[in-house]
Amino acid sequence: MLYWAVIFLIIAIIAAIFGFGGIAATSAGIAKILFIIFIILFLISLVFGFVRR
Repeated sequence: MLYWAVIFLIIAIIAAIFGFGGIAATSAGIAKILFIIFIILFLISLVFGFVRR
């Protein structure tokens, strides 16, 4: 999931360089959402890992 967040961030940066503001904003928004989901899943994984031990 982190991979996809980075891909969308790169797309946003490239779109911003070429002046496509709408595409850049949308890609940056998707990257932000994916990154937040990644962080949440990572923290849940850590908690369950500590609970099992």
